Amino acid sequence: MSRHRVPTPHDAAERAAQTTLERALTVAFWQVMGRQPMPAMAALEAAARTVGALYRQVAAAHGPTGHCACGWEPDPEADLVVLEAMLAAGLAHPPAGDLAAMVPAGRA
Repeated sequence: MSRHRVPTPHDAAERAAQTTLERALTVAFWQVMGRQPMPAMAALEAAARTVGALYRQVAAAHGPTGHCACGWEPDPEADLVVLEAMLAAGLAHPPAGDLAAMVPAGRA
């Protein structure tokens, strides 16, 4: 008998939202690189700084004075470990190609 966890609707909705965000970030990154080419590491450093700034903004909205009901409590040290792990996973294991999830490269 399989012991795989069946995704709940919440998990599926969250994953769909993550996929939408990942696509939007990827498209924006490559559009900027196409319009204003720069060294790859400079672009990736800018992306990393932006993720750090977004974390700071979201954490501020969830901190002691924040009023979000989602239940997340920012823990910069532990959260950094998670973010580093996601970065490492993206480097080591690119997601398998899924035609339904791919962003069109242009028009025919």
